[in-house]
Amino acid sequence: MRWDNLTAPPVEGVPGRAAPATPPLPLALPDAVVRTFDTPDFAGMTFYEVRAKSILNKVPGTSRAPFEWTINPYRGCSHACVYCLSGDTPILMADGRTRAIRDLVVGDRICGTERQGDHRRYAVTTVAAKWSTTKPAYRLTLADGTTLVASGDHRFLTDEGWKHVTGAMNGDSRRPYLTTNDRLIGTGRFAAGPKENDAYRQGYLCGITRGDGNLGTLVHPHGVAHRFRPAPADEEALHRARRYLRAFGVGTAWFSFTPANSRRRAMEAVRSPKEADLGAIRRLIRWPEQPDDDWYRGFLAGIFDAGGSCSRGILRISCGDETILTRTADALRHFVLPSIVEDRDPASRARTLRVTVGLAERLRFFHLTDPATTRRREIVEGAAVRCQASLRVTAIESLGVDLPLWDITTGTGDFVADGVVSHNCFARNTHTYLEFDAGADFDRQVIVKVNAGELVRRELAAPRWRGAHLAMGTNVDCYQRAEGRYRLMPPIIEALRDFANPFSILTKGTLILRDLPLLRQAADVTRVGIAFSVGAVDEALWRSVEPGTPGPRRRLDAVRQFADAGFEVGVLMAPILPGLSDSDESIEATVAAIAAAGAASVTPLPLHLRPGAREWYAHWLAREHPRLLPRYRELYRSGSYAPQSYQRELTARVRIAARRHGLIRPERGGHRDVPPPTPEPEQLSLL
Repeated sequence: MRWDNLTAPPVEGVPGRAAPATPPLPLALPDAVVRTFDTPDFAGMTFYEVRAKSILNKVPGTSRAPFEWTINPYRGCSHACVYCLSGDTPILMADGRTRAIRDLVVGDRICGTERQGDHRRYAVTTVAAKWSTTKPAYRLTLADGTTLVASGDHRFLTDEGWKHVTGAMNGDSRRPYLTTNDRLIGTGRFAAGPKENDAYRQGYLCGITRGDGNLGTLVHPHGVAHRFRPAPADEEALHRARRYLRAFGVGTAWFSFTPANSRRRAMEAVRSPKEADLGAIRRLIRWPEQPDDDWYRGFLAGIFDAGGSCSRGILRISCGDETILTRTADALRHFVLPSIVEDRDPASRARTLRVTVGLAERLRFFHLTDPATTRRREIVEGAAVRCQASLRVTAIESLGVDLPLWDITTGTGDFVADGVVSHNCFARNTHTYLEFDAGADFDRQVIVKVNAGELVRRELAAPRWRGAHLAMGTNVDCYQRAEGRYRLMPPIIEALRDFANPFSILTKGTLILRDLPLLRQAADVTRVGIAFSVGAVDEALWRSVEPGTPGPRRRLDAVRQFADAGFEVGVLMAPILPGLSDSDESIEATVAAIAAAGAASVTPLPLHLRPGAREWYAHWLAREHPRLLPRYRELYRSGSYAPQSYQRELTARVRIAARRHGLIRPERGGHRDVPPPTPEPEQLSLL
């Protein structure tokens, strides 16, 4: 988000001394009132006071999203400034399906990438947050016909690294940006999904029934039995089969197909015993003389649900009937998906078709056909990320209009958007979009929404507001030092209390104790979640890395006071710094202190270093702890994250200490109404 939705406040009645607008105002804040203060706490800091037009920031999604709305009275050190893609951009989910970015919700499992040794591979990650705004839009066209609509600030992965869609907004082209003939990295454009029409439904029923089902009439001494049962399949497939049959007027009933035993799970099935229904089903699954695209798509989806699997990069479809296997190979050829017949398994009468394609074509199979089952679909995870000539950039055009654009935060720091690897941006690096640098300016230039309290009250009173949970501190600490002077939080909390609106706060600032009486009043009428960030209890380390924050003992004292007041307080143990706070002694001391303070839970988080933060942290480390530089180069040589082995080992040691001290890490969201906030702002505020 740029700052065109903000205006300057009147000068009168604001505490402090108005300073001349030097250094010059950022172009993105042309009307802000600039202030400095004659106190040691704010030496070298500049505050840009603005009047916001709105304060409740929506994270769009369905009503089941646990993290829909935020309040950010301050800006300047958060990752919430950059928004990327058009709302209909398809995002690759962990099961191989796609979903429009506007429809993602917090907690969704999607595909990202991570460095493993010398290679980048696809990995499953989760959506931690999502935002939207309106920004100038650009259309990016690739050689394979893909078109992506994004902001100029958005970044895509190329064979030369991450590049923005355009140069900087003020004409400064120092940041890497895309030009024609750059090659993007990814799988290539996603295929359009099937239309759920009668032809697709009939093809699906044919595949799941003929795959390994039962349809016939049995004559026995007591009479005639008519039986129909589709192939044993996962419940998603059976539900789909029942729904399609019901659309054609055929009723079915559930029954237990096989009970559970020590080697396999219980399996349910559906059946129909009526003679008239069997006749209708036979007509539905009849081989068409000239199958069309829709029928073929449905048939392949049904046959996969009956006997297909995708694991370790291999897509297979098994069947005991040679005719069905031949028909399946024909359907695959119709979509230019080659296959071979593998040798028959001597332990089974079934034969297997192996689809001999790479990742891009495997995804095309699933997108074209959309099988119902998700259990046997390990499509992407672990596959190498490659560059394709078809992803060459052929055009970058300004659309000349502002459009609603969306961005998400993920665990890997990226995601796959319509077949190309796309970056979500954080914290220090995004500060440059306000024309501040990503180093000292991050700590010294603060945007203050001086009318935050009145806006919260006004927007909570709006008839359209439904009382959704509001999260604070997830982007920038609302109890940073500036809060002591501007006092934006008391009127915000009073408004939330008066409207009995649930909310949560994450902070490392002990200034929150000032508002404890207000927070207790709010907790009497609504749900209030409180969490603190405490990375270590070493006072010398704190003075070195977090000189602008309250000391860890003071934060833990605040934890104690909130716990004594009846709050279940969570502690984010973050960031844990390699070589500085990751020793057994440091972990033991920190967890013991957190437990002694009365915290309800502790969540460990190893340091990761995003672009912008990485360079700033490296400069600080070289100055303060040069002996650690070789270790950090080794740990972070592959990207923003320390190796998984290090992260797992560190997390395990924290959990052991937590268990020893009676702290059990809760399930995601267990101690709050919202998921644990994305940790990057907490890490980056170290510097």
